[in-house]
Amino acid sequence: MINTNLSRRGFLATSGMAALMAAGSPAIRAENTTDTVRIGIIGVGGRGTALMQILLHFPEVTIPAICDINPEHLGRAIQIVETVRGNTPDGYQEGPYDYRRMLERDDLDAILVTTPAEWHAVMSVDAMKAGKHVGSEVPGANSMEECWALVRAKEETGKRYMLLENYNYTRDRMMVGNMVEKQLFGELTYAECSYIHDVNTLRFYPDGSMTWRGEAMRTGFGNQYPTHSLGPVSKWMGIHETDRFKSLVSMQSRPVGLEKFVKDRFGEDSPQAQIEWTAAGMNVTMIKTEMDRLITVYYDTNSPRPADIFYLLQGDKGVFDSRRGIYLVEDSDAEQWSSWQNYLEAHDHDYWRLRGEEAAQTGHGGGDYFVLSDFVEMARSDEEPFINVYDSAAWSAVIPLSQESIRKGGCSVEFPDFTKNLT
Repeated sequence: MINTNLSRRGFLATSGMAALMAAGSPAIRAENTTDTVRIGIIGVGGRGTALMQILLHFPEVTIPAICDINPEHLGRAIQIVETVRGNTPDGYQEGPYDYRRMLERDDLDAILVTTPAEWHAVMSVDAMKAGKHVGSEVPGANSMEECWALVRAKEETGKRYMLLENYNYTRDRMMVGNMVEKQLFGELTYAECSYIHDVNTLRFYPDGSMTWRGEAMRTGFGNQYPTHSLGPVSKWMGIHETDRFKSLVSMQSRPVGLEKFVKDRFGEDSPQAQIEWTAAGMNVTMIKTEMDRLITVYYDTNSPRPADIFYLLQGDKGVFDSRRGIYLVEDSDAEQWSSWQNYLEAHDHDYWRLRGEEAAQTGHGGGDYFVLSDFVEMARSDEEPFINVYDSAAWSAVIPLSQESIRKGGCSVEFPDFTKNLT
């Protein structure tokens, strides 16, 4: 059953999240705050360094410590902080668990986890247990055990946890969130979302050895990267507010594109061409909610095609389709799409009205700026974030549950209620 204690208004009342604009909207970050937020960073490869550079634009943020097992990455990150801020962060690089030594510090308010995906959950749990708030890159977890571990750590320690799902923060998706709040699409019934992005070139290092992304394709299957697609539609549909995921079914095709890519790059007789891949070509997962809504999730990172990341939201008064536009029954007598930009003046989100120009200079359509802004505000205010641990657990649980469904021949499997202990 749906946890009735988790309505948006009830949640805000118990958490004291007065900064939230309105139901279904993220927090408006306090401007010109002088409160210092001390953030330690675990992982400063390409992604971690990019996020760190954005953090340095927030004047209240200081970075006392950085951890990375790659000395070159660590040295580069320390140099960037020195150049921008003038202080020299302490570095931690003595093996994969040296981050735990960094967590013992008493001068860190929050930890940014930007390591390979298999480390996200364990590092986040360790950080919360060490008394630190957490911002984790996606996905939040890879197994059901890790999903529950995140929830337990947050509830037992009282620390805050935010999944850094930047796809929720683009201008069009935030505008659609406002339109949902105004019930312009009516009663919501169906959604589609996708993460289709050929990243085969990232499976191997130049010497032919596999990266962590390659290893994930060799041993994993199902939908292995669900949060970019599910994040926006989950918030639009009020998951963990008025609804929750109830069950899913999942099926996948063979990764023919990946197999061909490897043979073309390394040769048909190469060791790489002999690898038996378990990953999906195309994975299709269908999720049923407690309120009898349906969400179809498409995932494919192995087929040779242009990136195709789309969203569709259907209600009884209209529909948003990121590939076509918006159709509202009350706005037109003809069955014609209208550009989503035609609705900006009336429904643009305040984040973009007030800080859109600055955000647009960062990655992922401005999402990187706003997701980090909310993370900093969470750590500064010690209040629950827009994308919390329950969201992270449910969205990430699609990984193991899609695998379970595939193992069972596409049979339906049940979602747990990660909010059941929330009071």
